[in-house]
This record gives sequence, structure tokens and C-alpha cells, in this order.
Amino acid sequence: MDIEELLESIDGAFAPNTLRAYRADFAQFALWCVERRQDPWQVGGESLAAFVDDMARLKSPATVRRYVASIGSLYRLGGLQPVTGAPEVVLALKRMHRRLGRAQAQAVPLTRAVLEALLGACADDRRGLADQVMLRLGYETMRRRAELCRFRFDDLEQLPSGKAGIRMRFSKTDQLGVGKLIPVSPTLRDLLFVWGNEVGARGYVLRTLSKPLDPESPLAPSQINLRLRHLQAAAGLELGGWLSGHSFRVGAALDLLETGMSIEKIMLRGGWRAESTVIRYLRAWEFE
Repeated sequence: MDIEELLESIDGAFAPNTLRAYRADFAQFALWCVERRQDPWQVGGESLAAFVDDMARLKSPATVRRYVASIGSLYRLGGLQPVTGAPEVVLALKRMHRRLGRAQAQAVPLTRAVLEALLGACADDRRGLADQVMLRLGYETMRRRAELCRFRFDDLEQLPSGKAGIRMRFSKTDQLGVGKLIPVSPTLRDLLFVWGNEVGARGYVLRTLSKPLDPESPLAPSQINLRLRHLQAAAGLELGGWLSGHSFRVGAALDLLETGMSIEKIMLRGGWRAESTVIRYLRAWEFE
């Protein structure tokens, strides 16, 4: 079976980021198999367990778990029986967790206080205006990087109550595009109008500033991390690590928890499906 043919056959059924992860993860596995003269589509439990053992010496537990999940998904999509649940594989993962633990590095929270400091570091020009939009949009919507970069000006809606909202048409947990209307503050609404007047109120909200007037040149998700690092350095913020796109979600969730909002409502605001995921994000910071 050819991995590219398989990915082409499922193109459109999964988010581009998911397909990229599948391709990269399977490439790592296929390379390991080729070095051992094995067919990556015909491995047994012992071979996959050996792959887990080898990767656990080089990668984080979270990355190894993702490799195994990707391999299992691709096997199933290819009509094959995955061996990811074989006893040898389960034991290999347990060995890894016993030795390295299951903890994942948590994103540094971008709380309201941090947001205000970053806004104060924004320049008084087009770049600074773009940074302000990115900061407020990320904090208020609690979206992932790729989701932030998909917002378009025509997603902004005026509600009958006089308030405004922005429609998230697709997300990591909404691959079928059911959509969700996310409320935005008057400050963000007005800022989006100002930004729209600057670059033309159509196309992507966050866009490549080398071509700001091209409405179909969205900002690359990786640029969000770079801009956050730049602004963090400009603001002189020592936060125990660098901010990232995920910092919006963690920081806003912590602020909502501080106001007394229930976990269930925080899950709805952030688009989380599992309570355990939210608890994991908050546990690392709330009780320090």
C-alpha cells in the first residue's frame, strides 16, 4: 500500500493538520521499518513494540503515543487490522510510562494580565495593529493556532441583542463544520472594524503582512508562536517559558476558573470535549 495514495483518498475528510501529522508520523515509522527490512504495512505486535521501545529513547512519551495512534488510524483507514492494541505494544507503552512518566509540557498561560502587557508592547503601526487583533482574537475565542488563522471577516456577525460574535466554521473537534458562534467583546468588534478598514474587510482576518491586501493569504499558524515570542521579549515578561498559540487557551481557561465559571462552561467556551483534558491543563498551574 502507498501512503500517499491512501492520504489522497481521504483528503477532504480530515483537517489538513491531521493529514500532515499522519504523513510525518508514518514517515518516521516507515523509515524505522526500512532500516530493519520490514514492510510498514505488515508489522506484528512484536515489531511495533520494538518501535515504541526505540522511539522512547529519542522522543517524548506524548510523541510516541501520537506515533502509535497515527499508525493505528492509517491501518484502519487502509482496511487493515491494526496491531496497536497487541499485548506487546501495550506493555511497551507501559514500560515507557514507568520510565519517563506521562506528563506533558504545559503551555505557559496567557492570562488577562499577560494580555495587557503584550498589548502594551505592540507597535503603533500596521504590524502593531495586526498583533493587537491576533492577541485579542486568540484570548477571547480560545481557539487553536490553525483555527485562529481560518477566521474570515465575513465570519463576524451582529447579534439581535446588539452584541457581536464570530463564527467558527470548522475546528479540531468539529471536522464536519457544524459551526459555533463565539461571542466577542465590543473592544474586539471595534478593533476588527479598524483592521478591516486597514486591509479591506474581506478574506482572512489574520494574514501575511508581506501581502496584507491579498485577502486569501492567511497567516501561517507557526507565525503566531513567533509573534508571541517577539511580543513577550518586547514586554520583558519572564514567565518561566515562551508563550505559544496554546497559551491563549490555558490562560483564558485559568481566568474563567478564577471567576468561578464551572468546568462544563469552560469546556464549551474552549471547545474541549473531555473534562480530563481541561483538568490536565489547569492542574499544572492553578495550585502552584
